[in-house]
Amino acid sequence: MRRVVVTGAGCISAIGNDVATFAENLFAGRTGIADLTDFPAGDLRFSKVAAVRDFVASEWVSAAQRQVAERTAQFALAAARQAISASGLLASISGEDVAVILGCSTGGRTAEEPETAKLYTQGGRVHPLTVPRTMASSGTSLVCMEHGLTGPAYTVTTACASATHAIGQAFHMVRSGTVRAAVTGGHEAPLTYGFLKSWDSLHVVSSTVCRPFAKDRDGMTLGEGAAVFTLEAMDEAVDRGATILAEIVGFGMSSDASHITQPHAAGPAAAMTRALRDAGAAAQDVGYVNAHGTGTEANDRVEAQALLEVFGEAGRELPVSSTKSLHGHAMGASGALEFLATCLAVQRGTAPAAVPCAELDEALGLRGILRENQALDKPVALSNSFAFGGLNGVIAVRRFEAGS
Repeated sequence: MRRVVVTGAGCISAIGNDVATFAENLFAGRTGIADLTDFPAGDLRFSKVAAVRDFVASEWVSAAQRQVAERTAQFALAAARQAISASGLLASISGEDVAVILGCSTGGRTAEEPETAKLYTQGGRVHPLTVPRTMASSGTSLVCMEHGLTGPAYTVTTACASATHAIGQAFHMVRSGTVRAAVTGGHEAPLTYGFLKSWDSLHVVSSTVCRPFAKDRDGMTLGEGAAVFTLEAMDEAVDRGATILAEIVGFGMSSDASHITQPHAAGPAAAMTRALRDAGAAAQDVGYVNAHGTGTEANDRVEAQALLEVFGEAGRELPVSSTKSLHGHAMGASGALEFLATCLAVQRGTAPAAVPCAELDEALGLRGILRENQALDKPVALSNSFAFGGLNGVIAVRRFEAGS
């Protein structure tokens, strides 16, 4: 099997609309969580979100594309263009040899909700392009069209693990030789009133801000964004002189088969164990975990249990952080944003602390939750995504060194 490396990355996020800005804010611990401004919070129990700021669609998306590309697909197009440009991929690899696999959980909500509201309150027709604007797969299709990519293409929709599953599937396709390269990641733009009200009803959104693993944590902060990557076989990337961000070495998946909203530690533990097995790595090789870490009572407790199950007593000191405290929980795109943070961590040899909480929840048994950035002294890092419905995905990466 071939070794697989990341040769290009792009992002649109609450902490930056390009990789350089994202990285600067990531390692500085600058959060993108801010007051909800697009519409009054009204009767919501929370007033803060991690929204993308300063995104001008016309700078990224043509007038023709904007006819069918809703906000989430626009994010996908912008992030994919950055990644493909940075990689130089298409100068040497034909579009028929490139897969496009993206994750998107909620589809085009900013197109669907207004048309649905109009239908039920005013009657009559909805916009004739409502269907393509709301399809979760529209981002994948539009990226293929823009770049002439005619290889395998599909969208993964597994709630909060969508992007992680997409990246993992793309990794396996490149590693196996099914395709020479892949464009992969995730995108999401769900911050509509109906979406926020739905999550408010679950009572899992923070009334303040997301504080993963904190003693006083009170829930997640909802967000939006996209991150997209180009994956290639290492030998081909090296031969053409590509800049390599990181190497993907393993991917693991599992199902809790337990509850639609409540996580169960055995599922996340199995996904981490399978990612390590796929990587040919041992638990002691891991120097950092980018946790799913939503800041809810149940998720953080169960993820802590899973980490201790996989890493044993050493897991108590394992460096762990959740970057959701910076870019929010962007649903199907979260795994992609967190994978970007993990790749940057191994590339720079530094694990990001994100926003440190005032007081850790000692009952979780994790003393390694990062309060400040920390040098990585082990080769492997994990990026965790654990979704509603018990659908889990974990990617293992390591720093790429020429000749290794």
